[in-house]
Amino acid sequence: MHGSIKKPGTSQNRTFRWFRIPILSALLLALLPVPVSAQSRIKDIVSFEGVRANMLVGYGLVVGLNGTGDGLANAPFTRESLIGMLERLGVNAREAGLNTKNVAAVMVTANLPPFANQGSRIDVTVSALGDATNLLGGTLLVTPLVGADGEIYAVSQGTIAVGGFAVAGAAESVVKGVPTSGRIANGGIIEREMPFRLANLKQIKLSLRNPDFTTARRIARAINAFVGLPTAKATDPTTVLMKTPANYKGEIVELITDIEQLRVEPDQIAKVIIDEQSGTIVMGSNVRINTVAIAQGNLTIRVTETAQVSQPLPFSNTGTTQTVPRTEIEIDENGDRKLTVLQKGVSLQDLVNGLNALGIGPRDMITILQAIKAAGALNADIEVL
Repeated sequence: MHGSIKKPGTSQNRTFRWFRIPILSALLLALLPVPVSAQSRIKDIVSFEGVRANMLVGYGLVVGLNGTGDGLANAPFTRESLIGMLERLGVNAREAGLNTKNVAAVMVTANLPPFANQGSRIDVTVSALGDATNLLGGTLLVTPLVGADGEIYAVSQGTIAVGGFAVAGAAESVVKGVPTSGRIANGGIIEREMPFRLANLKQIKLSLRNPDFTTARRIARAINAFVGLPTAKATDPTTVLMKTPANYKGEIVELITDIEQLRVEPDQIAKVIIDEQSGTIVMGSNVRINTVAIAQGNLTIRVTETAQVSQPLPFSNTGTTQTVPRTEIEIDENGDRKLTVLQKGVSLQDLVNGLNALGIGPRDMITILQAIKAAGALNADIEVL
């Protein structure tokens, strides 16, 4: 490796010096502070093509309820489903006057995890469909779960665990949580696997959860720097297309594992999110404003009516009892409010501090931010929920 060093007695020392310089440099670089607080793993900001769950849904019956099921007179679908189930079991109930309250029609939902194998179990959620009041103590009968293509991918059955409860008496009732919805842990068995082969992919698509041109380019550059070849390319703000390198042929899992651990700094547009119903304001760190003067004050007029009763003197034959109105008016012009000037390019912290200095609450702050945007001084998008 170092064959060019031929002087006797010094080969070991020179070899030590050649290795010592890179080692010391690596140690010094490791000790330097690296600003990684704003960086995120690619795993946390993208989704890989094909690595996704699929939604399943089914219709079934819950039995064993303590008189809290569907009224068969009000839920004909429950009655027909019950009769059909009994006929499949060899019981003729067409002519019988069914009037049970221990059965409820339910919708069963579940998520089929990516690459789930046949025979593995998944959790299912059961929700009442009719006028059942409580699913506590009920048992879900065998229910097929189908996907969007109409194929059966799982079958569910089991005892329902309900988080809430409902208790009623003659004059009062208490309901906690939602007793008409429950969950069956490991209540579904996968019968069919999704037809997707990850190992056969010649290229992989990475979909950004928050689309952005800059973030997509940074991801592509980070992948190319790691692989050492121009294999990744940002095709749009949502997609990064990566071709499988030659040294990862047939090892897609290893490639994805290495790629998703790389760190990049996501970029985002300056945006202000406003929820007017709750008065919540969320502002991104890139929000900037131009020079603007802000003053906030409300004119408050309070009118108080205090009626007084005027009565005549005792044993008087001439006077009558009268109600005399008394009105008190108070006007508050908020004269203690001040004018605040925010300079050009102030940060999010300066903006919040300036508005807080005026004693402004969240509700008034929403109006002020919208007014600043209307004046063209807010360099951000406002999204009202």
